[in-house]
Amino acid sequence: MDSDRLSRLDLKTPCYLIDRGRIEENCRLLARVRERTGCRVLLALKAFAAFSLFPLIRKHLDGVCASGLYEARLGREEFGAEVHTHAPAFVPEQFGEIARLSDFVVFNSVSQLERFRADAERENCVLGLRVNPGYSEVETALYNPCAPGSRLGVRAAALAGADLPGVSGLHFHALCEQGADVLERVLARVEARFGHLLERMEWLNLGGGHHVTRPGYDVDLLCRLIDRVRERYRLQVYIEPGEAVALNAGWLAATVLDTVDAGGMAIAILDTSAETHMPDVLAMPYRPQVLGAGGPGELPHTFRLAGNTCLAGDVIGDYSFPRPLEPGDRLFFTDMAHYTMVKNTTFNGAPLPSIAVLHPGGRVEVVRRFSYEDFRNRLS
Repeated sequence: MDSDRLSRLDLKTPCYLIDRGRIEENCRLLARVRERTGCRVLLALKAFAAFSLFPLIRKHLDGVCASGLYEARLGREEFGAEVHTHAPAFVPEQFGEIARLSDFVVFNSVSQLERFRADAERENCVLGLRVNPGYSEVETALYNPCAPGSRLGVRAAALAGADLPGVSGLHFHALCEQGADVLERVLARVEARFGHLLERMEWLNLGGGHHVTRPGYDVDLLCRLIDRVRERYRLQVYIEPGEAVALNAGWLAATVLDTVDAGGMAIAILDTSAETHMPDVLAMPYRPQVLGAGGPGELPHTFRLAGNTCLAGDVIGDYSFPRPLEPGDRLFFTDMAHYTMVKNTTFNGAPLPSIAVLHPGGRVEVVRRFSYEDFRNRLS
């Protein structure tokens, strides 16, 4: 949908607008991988947890992967299928409830396995161990789970001679927005370092970061890799995409509040913020696309888009437009369904964006509006 059609929608900004049709397209593609290979596909809640769409997603996927108590509870109560829970370390006071909510519990260390195994088995949880293959091609260190010194997963040297009582599967995660060619190289390291353990296992979770729904992704290679692992080790394979479920499936609608001249740089101040509403723009960093806009200098009028907080660096990026921006203009940032809502803050008292769903046919359903109480009640 182009910016003109989006601008005609009755939206109060800031607002996340999720494209239900695109979510379904993404899920159908993931379901085809599932049907071709027999693998099981989990939604990674850390990336996308808009539970109003869970009934749709549940038609195509097998369950969710959670990162702790609250995500496990959300998965159990709202998704209602398999719940796989992993954390770098479980909080002792929470673990009993986590085990009751989870079908699978994946431990990050042998010591955590030893500490909580009996409690997990008492709740009939399937037990897994996260391993670190010591290899990744993730370029941004902040997002590299296999970077030197990473706390995530057990390295092969630490498992020499390990018995791993009760463990029936292994989990690894080494990708971030990457293709099946990278998975192939990672898998080679996993098999070289943990193949002797895989021969004793019943399942293997290939983690997330698979950009399956990105144009040009080699789905055939992914399926061949899954088939090869299944056949060689006679085990069940899981993948847990999050971003791939919501890729290119949403916008963040914002309004220009003011324009200022900062010594020759035209700046448009918006009612949204990189710091609070799209934090990966600063953390990654990256420059999100804006519908109808170009790079600096490509179109006649270049503006720096900035957030409405007191953080000096709350800058989204430089863009060009066919005409000068004015207060009241509506802008739409693309691909804003994943790793946005789940990371929002109310820093500076910034209001949280509303959440709306765009249905096929053009109907907009606002599923959540936030208020002062959402800000206030977090603080005392």
